[in-house]
Amino acid sequence: MALKPLPWRALLAKGRVMSPARTSATLVALALAIAGCQQAGDRDSQFPQPDRPVSGLGATEFSNEDARDQRGEAESVMRLAEVAPGMAVADIGAGEGYYTVRLADKVGATGRVLAQDIDRGALDRLGERVVRERLDNVSIKLGSPADPKLPENSFDRIFLVHMYHEVQEPYEFLWNMWPALKPGGQVVVVDVDRPTDKHGIPPLLLSCELEATGYRLVAFKDAPELQGYYAQFERGSKRPEPGQIKACKGSTPQPGGPPA
Repeated sequence: MALKPLPWRALLAKGRVMSPARTSATLVALALAIAGCQQAGDRDSQFPQPDRPVSGLGATEFSNEDARDQRGEAESVMRLAEVAPGMAVADIGAGEGYYTVRLADKVGATGRVLAQDIDRGALDRLGERVVRERLDNVSIKLGSPADPKLPENSFDRIFLVHMYHEVQEPYEFLWNMWPALKPGGQVVVVDVDRPTDKHGIPPLLLSCELEATGYRLVAFKDAPELQGYYAQFERGSKRPEPGQIKACKGSTPQPGGPPA
């Protein structure tokens, strides 16, 4: 499914919207309302609950953007992930758009960025930023705690930066995300090596949870410039059935589920 940028200029041309800010508010509100309707349904009881605490939702702005740029954070992540012009990428937990706007510049006019979050207010503000900075290659999507709601076979890279420890249903979330990768596509996780109730996740536990849902670790790097570590995963040969997934132990993680 091809990603299409939100039609900001088309609506402006029709004279139905008086300003970019109003364009953003109207379109984002409509998109979120539609997405909210799509979230109806009960949680699949076959998926295990995480055998660990889950961090509460943090601020949508992880830290000052200038400070992050001074550390070279986004450039480091995009270099390690080998982001290139023309790629389709997803920014999960996009928040205020720190990675979204930098990814948009990196993939260029022929690439696409999908910015996803479960915070409607953050997406409203990001929509206004997208209009203000004329990011025609960016689309916005409301996800749910158990499903990022990404189109299948669509992304070269999916980024989860300083947010995975806040995912309330990690096994169901990862399972639903699996089909969104293109062949050869990869998931990039940036997080901190500390307990999951302290806004971080130990690397072994992270790897265990992704392996349990059908991913395979392909790269890992301790990265002080990222205030944590960098981990990169690819899709395994098959995705396990929900009932086959076994929760990893938060204290002494062991691989769960069938081999990828």
